[in-house]
Amino acid sequence: MINKGFSYIGLGLLYLVSLLPFWILYLFSDFLFLIVYHVVGYRRKVVKENLKNAFPEKTIEQRAKIEREFYSYLCDLILETVKMFTVSKKQLAKRMVGANTEILLDALARGKSVAGAVGHYGNWEMAGLRLSCELEAPTMIVYKKLNNEVFDKAFFKMRTRFGAKLVTMENTFREVLKNRHTPTFDVLVSDQTPVRGEANYFTQFLNQETAVFLGIEKLAKFIDCTVIFCDIRRVKRGYYHCTLVPLFDDPKNTAPHEITNAHVQYLEKVIREEPAYWLWSHRRWKFKPEGTAQ
Repeated sequence: MINKGFSYIGLGLLYLVSLLPFWILYLFSDFLFLIVYHVVGYRRKVVKENLKNAFPEKTIEQRAKIEREFYSYLCDLILETVKMFTVSKKQLAKRMVGANTEILLDALARGKSVAGAVGHYGNWEMAGLRLSCELEAPTMIVYKKLNNEVFDKAFFKMRTRFGAKLVTMENTFREVLKNRHTPTFDVLVSDQTPVRGEANYFTQFLNQETAVFLGIEKLAKFIDCTVIFCDIRRVKRGYYHCTLVPLFDDPKNTAPHEITNAHVQYLEKVIREEPAYWLWSHRRWKFKPEGTAQ
């Protein structure tokens, strides 16, 4: 009960912070960077290890530069995400500009649902809000519940404030069946780490054998929907560009794992071009395929 009370207090403070203009939030972000990077050293061992394994060809100095840029951006991302609790549609339209949206609109107009793969790259929360307030068709975002009940409810409310519907990973196919006669835009995070018992497929990602969810591919083949990748790029501080990249329009005629490999490889391409904006603090490589060295 005490922990819940502290959670409500913390949430109330975050809500007040979200009312501040972006320029003040970035002042907070600069201060937060000093604490997170220099004082606390949040997950620096994880970040260093991930960068070393992903970019063995880079020098120590080059990886250190990426590391510092990542932590600076991570603090921006935290404050930008807090802002999403109260951000207006007008602000969203200004700060997250979309391109190639006709691909999505055309598929929906043809009566086809669309599966959108998105990575933990750039501001994926802002992109989800931006797309959900632009589409007339239902937007379904597949998510993983937070352990903290208070914050889970708060983020649920934030992510659905412009009309999107949130569905847990466990209920995805049940919801798809319920809406099978209605074209929907279904957004799935492509770089989550499956639990060991669900790690049925490994592929090369950032120079490592990586366990990958097959959910996007299974969904695409199940309902024969168009598959796109949401390519989110940071233009400058607080401003982004989201390009919808077509991957497959006839998924039932693809080879096994072809869809999965395609969206994984596209995400890797994006990361290699501008590595600082991926979530390097994520424990992405928790385990390896059986029979390989840990």
